[in-house]
Amino acid sequence: MEAPRGWLVACVLAVTLASMLTEDVCRAPNGKDGAAGKPGRPGRPGLKGERGEPGAPGIRTGIRGLKGDQGEPGPPGIPGNVGFPGPSGPFGPPGPQGPKGIKGNPGNIRDQPRPAFSAIQRNPPMGGNVVIFDTVITNQEGPYQNHSGRFVCAVPGFYYFTFQVVSKWDICLSIVFSSRGRLLRSLGFCDANSKGLFQVVSGGTVLQLQRGDQVWIEKDPLKGRIYQGPEVDSIFSGFLIFPSA
Repeated sequence: MEAPRGWLVACVLAVTLASMLTEDVCRAPNGKDGAAGKPGRPGRPGLKGERGEPGAPGIRTGIRGLKGDQGEPGPPGIPGNVGFPGPSGPFGPPGPQGPKGIKGNPGNIRDQPRPAFSAIQRNPPMGGNVVIFDTVITNQEGPYQNHSGRFVCAVPGFYYFTFQVVSKWDICLSIVFSSRGRLLRSLGFCDANSKGLFQVVSGGTVLQLQRGDQVWIEKDPLKGRIYQGPEVDSIFSGFLIFPSA
């Protein structure tokens, strides 16, 4: 019994001594990695992350994209300023005739203004193109100015004017009509005279005048020589036909 116990003690001592010399003498080798297991079931969705920083601007390629869909209409804007009035449109068709009015009171010819004048040339001033008929024969209500040769309208209406001028030369005259200092019309009359005899150039017209309008006779600077002598006279006349309504 002593022999086996002694052998056991010897072995224990030997193992203890060997473990003191090296710890790896009795260590088992490392095992291999096991096979991957089956995938697990999807987990619950995570919480929404925070918004990231804006990205860098893209590079412009110059290629224009397709037009997008029309967006929703925006709120009404502030009304703009009123524009300038447009041009007047064309006149519409005439309307139906209105009812007949009541009969007016009879007029009196004595209440109607009757401006009329006649003036001849005797000793007119020299110079200028306006033909001045300096000697007044008739000047009812004073519309004719013998110092300037001009008729000045005081009663708006339709007037008749006429002149007869004597000359022994080629002559051109005009009836001139102005309103508010602005020339509106000039009616010309000419006569050729190659024989040097007395010859009359005449003219006449009807004009609608307003208050302040003027009418006179004007001569051509190159063909405006008028005979002046005791044998014959040149005359300028005018009168109101009827006043304007």
